[in-house]
Amino acid sequence: MLYKKITVELVVHADEAEAVVKRLNGALDHVEQNHTIFGGDIEAVSFTYRGKQGKSALAHTLAAGGTVANAFRNTRKHLGNAVRAVI
Repeated sequence: MLYKKITVELVVHADEAEAVVKRLNGALDHVEQNHTIFGGDIEAVSFTYRGKQGKSALAHTLAAGGTVANAFRNTRKHLGNAVRAVI
């Protein structure tokens, strides 16, 4: 019989870790009522995040919109210069 291992990694604030683990255990108990689960555990490891916080999807979308707006402004400016040069 073929099995698959499912790995899930979550990062939460240290203050909330115990509550999250408790809810995840409850969710696993609920899943186990309908599906056969072999083994598994939930491990909580403390660490310090030293990197720069990534941008949200909204921040990326807004930045892309700004880039497009600048591209249109530059195109309009250069197109105006080109039309004047041709005339």
